[in-house]
Amino acid sequence: MSQALSVLQSVFGYPSFRGQQAEIVDHVIDGGDALVLMPTGGGKSLCYQIPALVRDGVAIVVSPLIALMSDQVAALRELGVSAAYLNSTLALDEQQRIEAELVNGTIDLVYVAPERLLQPRMLARLANSPVSLFAIDEAHCVSQWGHDFRPEYRGLARLAETFPDVPRIALTATADLRTREEIIEQLGLAQAAHYVHSFDRPNIQYRVAERGSAKQQLQDFIDREHARDAGIVYCLSRKKVEETADWLSNTGREALPYHAGLSPALRAHNQARFLREEGVIMVATVAFGMGIDKPDVRFVAHLDLPSSMEAYYQETGRAGRDGEPATAWMLYGLGDAVQRRRMIEQGNAPAERKRVEHAKLDAILAFCELATCRRIHLLAYFGEQREAACGNCDTCLNPPETYNATRYARIALSAIYRTGQRFGTGYIVDHLRGVHSERAESLGHNALSTAGLGEEMAAKSWRSILRQLVALGYVRVEHAYGGLQLDGSCRELLRGEETLELRIDRKAKKSRTPRVKKELPPIEIEDEPLWEALRAVRTELAREADVPPYVIFHDATLRHMLAARPTDMAAFAEVPGVGEKKREAYGKAFLDAIAEHA
Repeated sequence: MSQALSVLQSVFGYPSFRGQQAEIVDHVIDGGDALVLMPTGGGKSLCYQIPALVRDGVAIVVSPLIALMSDQVAALRELGVSAAYLNSTLALDEQQRIEAELVNGTIDLVYVAPERLLQPRMLARLANSPVSLFAIDEAHCVSQWGHDFRPEYRGLARLAETFPDVPRIALTATADLRTREEIIEQLGLAQAAHYVHSFDRPNIQYRVAERGSAKQQLQDFIDREHARDAGIVYCLSRKKVEETADWLSNTGREALPYHAGLSPALRAHNQARFLREEGVIMVATVAFGMGIDKPDVRFVAHLDLPSSMEAYYQETGRAGRDGEPATAWMLYGLGDAVQRRRMIEQGNAPAERKRVEHAKLDAILAFCELATCRRIHLLAYFGEQREAACGNCDTCLNPPETYNATRYARIALSAIYRTGQRFGTGYIVDHLRGVHSERAESLGHNALSTAGLGEEMAAKSWRSILRQLVALGYVRVEHAYGGLQLDGSCRELLRGEETLELRIDRKAKKSRTPRVKKELPPIEIEDEPLWEALRAVRTELAREADVPPYVIFHDATLRHMLAARPTDMAAFAEVPGVGEKKREAYGKAFLDAIAEHA
């Protein structure tokens, strides 16, 4: 471990390990297998990168997306680490050169996609190479019950059989208990040590707002809280992605689209701009995000409901990787439930898979309608218990009002039943409010006892009740036509054996300042000229090196630099995040900038 700590300090520039990192690193260096569950931004990569530099031989890192390997490798090379990736984007002679280094053991880490790794030719190469360890990143991809199943990951079970003496470390940020069990089973990790870090990301403020005018709500949110920040906006459809990106661009923001329908060249171009420029907003489908290592994403906004709590956690986890305050902001309405259920039912998945997807959808719907701390609920979903409310979610900062809605819920359920359980929200609301129509007259619904029974309540309030009844599982939405149907769980409520408290919808308010412990030095008004100068130096160096700015230094390192104002190389080396290679490469440029603002 003394050697591991020396590598951490000299190469990565950090004084000590965090949380379970030291225990994991020690275990893998000693040749043990490990399953690591650690939140995005928690330092998972160090858990295999440091053993790779300490153990003799070459570490093979399995990564699901070749589009991200170049940035991961570039970041390591900036630290002075001998790293490379093997994929189809390289010329043949370059691939052959890297393979020769692999066989000779003259390289530290090689990133490879699972499909390539399992090719007979590649396995033969590895059999003749000094492999030090296998790191399987995004390990949840192996699980068919997870949110991002990749069939090719199943073949990685061969590694345990083919290389029984090589340690394997599987890493993921999102896996419920069932997914963890399948990772263990599919990857042959029954004897591995398990390291489950807290899933809590205390710097992220979770907020859900009722959808009204979505674009205007998004603009108000960004203008009010993140006017100059980088962020990600997730949409369900490609069309909505392009419309939203165009609309944000017309408001004066730098917004770029990303979805699978765009050409690979345009996707790569937009992703590179997002990673390398300041303050860019990426508007995307779920095709974007896995492995994105941009530390200063200050917000993730969902304009449509995610498919599951796992997907929500992973997507929101792309905000605030640097530990600074960030916002996970989502709009939600009854239409989300209808659309998501229709997508599940119209899919080609087997019945068992559809049942799992419906259960996951129920969990995210319940999360949206919470009147209690969202963080407690989110952590409980992943099997982690938290007693105290977090103080940094919308339901903690602005507790919603609730009311006894038992009578109104029973009226709504009765109306759904008496009208035949085949009509949508709009028809049921009109029926309850006594709105007469030729259709209702022809069906004889105007004569039902529930017709007009809720005429004293506004249509918006009835829609809120129906939306919450769906989210809480009392009502389900028929997938083909969107008709509301009763679920068996509503019997006790209809019989008067159960009471029900529902939220009172309200307009979104500006949230209070997040209650996040500030460990980084503040940027005072008089510091801003130097702060901008340091950022400008970083941008210029990144442009020269053709890498994203955060590969040079994270914002956190610049903040410490701003506070310490080092005047020589010895003092510069003491700044957290400054390793030996970066001190030699960039020290003079930053010291000159600091001297100019002394």
